[in-house]
Amino acid sequence: MDAAFDHWPSPPPEGWTADDLDHLSEGPDGEPGFFELIDGALVFAAPQTRFHQRVLADLATGLKLRAPGHIAVVTRMDVKLGHRTRLCPDIMAIDAKAADDDDRTFYAPGEAHLAVEVVSPESEDRDRKTKPSRYAEAGIAHFWRVENSGGSPVVHVHELDPATHAYALTGIHHDRLTVPVPFPITIDLGDLPR
Repeated sequence: MDAAFDHWPSPPPEGWTADDLDHLSEGPDGEPGFFELIDGALVFAAPQTRFHQRVLADLATGLKLRAPGHIAVVTRMDVKLGHRTRLCPDIMAIDAKAADDDDRTFYAPGEAHLAVEVVSPESEDRDRKTKPSRYAEAGIAHFWRVENSGGSPVVHVHELDPATHAYALTGIHHDRLTVPVPFPITIDLGDLPR
């Protein structure tokens, strides 16, 4: 058994590290494993709602179709923000060159242009507060938060303010998402399949 599991589910004495996540694809007794790491603490993901799964898949497809050649769109891939913090945005737009490496398990913040979180009931605080501030501190230029409004997606678009190193809200999109950055995108949100 891997040394990372010696203290399962408690952390090792020095705490979990971002690199430990490469060895925690599942728990020692075969528990399904989807973890994020925030300040050395493992965060276990709850099951996804149909809204979350549907919007994630369809928005990722829409972004992939519109991304220029130097940008790739990935889903459920980690971004390593530090020695003890490794998050997994629902969607990221990254450098295409970084996406060419099929052995990668995470990307560096400098390789990411956009992080997208689809808010779930169990992750509201993380998706609205914790994760955006961490993405901004790491220098990821664009962040979108997708909320469920009566079964329809509403996209809150944020851009990094270089003076404050915090995100500024640049728009709330209900029916149609139209933005010029990180690349020109127009997606009819009402047309996402149900």
